[in-house]
Amino acid sequence: MGIAIPTGVFDILPNDQKETWRESHLWSYVEEIMRAHAGAYGCHEIRTPIFERTELFQRSVGDATDIVSKEMYTFQDRGQRSMSLRPEGTASVMRAYIEKNLHTAPSCQRLFYIGPMFRYERPQAGRYRQFHHFGVEVIGNPNPELDAELMEMTYSLCERLGLQNLKLCINSLGERCARQRFRKALIDFLTPHFADLSADSQARFSANPLRILDSKDPKDCEIVQKAPSILEFLSPESKAQFEKIQQILTHLQIPYEVNSRLVRGLDYYNNAVFEVTSGRLGAQNSVAGGGRYDGLLKSLGGPDLPSSGYAIGIERLIQVLLQQSHFVPTMKRPLLYLIALGDSAMLHAFSLTRTLRKEGICCHLDLSGKKLKSAMQHADNLKAQFVIVLGEDELKEGKIQLKEMATGKKIELSLESVPFFLKELPKGYQIS
Repeated sequence: MGIAIPTGVFDILPNDQKETWRESHLWSYVEEIMRAHAGAYGCHEIRTPIFERTELFQRSVGDATDIVSKEMYTFQDRGQRSMSLRPEGTASVMRAYIEKNLHTAPSCQRLFYIGPMFRYERPQAGRYRQFHHFGVEVIGNPNPELDAELMEMTYSLCERLGLQNLKLCINSLGERCARQRFRKALIDFLTPHFADLSADSQARFSANPLRILDSKDPKDCEIVQKAPSILEFLSPESKAQFEKIQQILTHLQIPYEVNSRLVRGLDYYNNAVFEVTSGRLGAQNSVAGGGRYDGLLKSLGGPDLPSSGYAIGIERLIQVLLQQSHFVPTMKRPLLYLIALGDSAMLHAFSLTRTLRKEGICCHLDLSGKKLKSAMQHADNLKAQFVIVLGEDELKEGKIQLKEMATGKKIELSLESVPFFLKELPKGYQIS
């Protein structure tokens, strides 16, 4: 083939012979559950462009982050304006909130999105250059009860999808003054160990030292084991908020672990942060993550309103789902495969399939023009539950035989009764 797909991206197909997780029926299944789950929490969908002005991500995500400094897909448009493919969803939601004056609504906004994000990084299990997020953003509520609800929402969505071995990790990054004091203490601690840090951590040392706590390098992990805890620097108010979150999680019997080295990769986070992990994707074991980002809206020119949210990586989630012994949907198969023999039968078959599809019945009309044996083989390949062969004799008599493909058994029906019979068919019905 002359032109191949770029590195780090993938097609989502009806049937992928190599990678089951890239099959479209799985994505539809997961996204349908995500939409229903978001609706149960009063969230409404928002859709934003896949590219924005580069400045939006520089100001929100942070110039010192790997995302902005190394990973963004940035280009000049024909007006010589710098544009970037969105590397995450929160910044775009905040921009839309400000630009469309959503703050004029009488209550806090609960929004969710599903869509592709883009980062130029080394492709690996669960991490790609185009990836997909389901995200929730709640704007206008400062209370720790909201943080607890979002943690519960994330955890219960993973449960609802059937993920197992879940682990909720929580931490508090405190307010700005607390982080500044902690940043100084962390730099003082790390300075004698600078030469032993990984190259990435050395690069982060001055610009974003908190990210060193999140390093997966074995040497870095060993060093930060004895680093000071950010929880020691929290203000009394932040401590009280963090304790309230833990109280609610305990009451809901959601198992959690306080991890004082948990930080998020984006500059805008403060106070409560969290992750849900699976432990099944090696170093990339985080399925979902989020937290509070009060002040972000104001920094982008909007009103000073508190905000909190989370995002789930759909690729990682589906891969974990397939690794675990849980129900995974198969590709939708036709309830009926209809084979017409002759021009008159074909016209009647078109009318019948039109009627059935209006009733929401999945049916397939054979249009190949091949012989009956080949058409029956195709019906078998599609795993159709029933087959009807409609010819001139069936039209004259007004009767057909409905054949069950799994057993070969047949049942005789009048042509007029076929839609009613199939519509009222109980789940798992078999011809006796």
